[in-house]
Amino acid sequence: MASYSLSFISTPLRISFSPYSRPPHAAFLWHPPLVSIPRTRSLSLALKGVSAIGARGEKLSCGAVSSTGMAAAAGKKVEVFDSKDELAVHLARYTADLSDKFTKERGAFTVVLSGGSLIDYLRKLAEPPYLDSVEWSKWHVFWVDERVVPKDHVDSNYKLAYDGFLSKVPILPGNVYAINDALSAEGAADDYETCLRHLVKNGVIDFSEASGLPKFDLMLLGMGPDGHVASLFPGHPLVNEKEKWVTFIKDSPKPPPERITFTFPVINSSAYIALVVTGVGKAGAVQKALGSSEDSGTLPVELVSPAGELTWFLDKNAASKL
Repeated sequence: MASYSLSFISTPLRISFSPYSRPPHAAFLWHPPLVSIPRTRSLSLALKGVSAIGARGEKLSCGAVSSTGMAAAAGKKVEVFDSKDELAVHLARYTADLSDKFTKERGAFTVVLSGGSLIDYLRKLAEPPYLDSVEWSKWHVFWVDERVVPKDHVDSNYKLAYDGFLSKVPILPGNVYAINDALSAEGAADDYETCLRHLVKNGVIDFSEASGLPKFDLMLLGMGPDGHVASLFPGHPLVNEKEKWVTFIKDSPKPPPERITFTFPVINSSAYIALVVTGVGKAGAVQKALGSSEDSGTLPVELVSPAGELTWFLDKNAASKL
């Protein structure tokens, strides 16, 4: 068991345990603390080792709880917030800071979205000051997984993101890379991987020189109550896929059954990953992934271990069993 340092950075400290369309851009860098901290108090916490269009026009289709608590070690941070609204405020700052970092460093910001409640927590980015200050024209938006349904279907992650976020910010339509929903699940996965490879070759997506894998600037992930991330479910063979960048599933234990998904090698090649988890219904999986449970290593979320930095954004309900 690794020992992580949990620093409560709120003031005062409170013990209770804390056709193809595309939209905008974003980059991230931790700027000065979000709150004024006259001094830092630390607490030892045991944590378990924790059709897109190409550049030349071709179609690619492509416990203690504080107001804000942070545990950091080996590139992993855990932040706990008193409310979902406070989490949304800090996630917006985190994302906007990274957007600024990457647009300045390489002129683009590649952001990967997931479905579920994550989109709601991005709502603050569509408000001042970020609506006017973020360089949305530099954003390139992707999906870590997608249901193989039409884009206007209620189950579509694209529709969820468009309705709740993308339609509210001035991201360039050509910079939003939705899957080709006219294809089969297998065809859509292959097509999306082809799109990613093209964008890596053209320098839109960064890549890891060590692995040759795409290196997204920021991946925003959620987690299901069973510990699944993307469309990588407990006990499913796709959890162990090592060769493909994007693969497909036809027997998802959670409907709809047909989906495409990034694989763990691509997920873990990211420069930054934010895991956004809220609600008491996910507290057990959070405890298993971050706590002292002996039954560890069995959840897909435990395999999220990026080459860059991983930050967990939790509300106090999700963190209630830590």
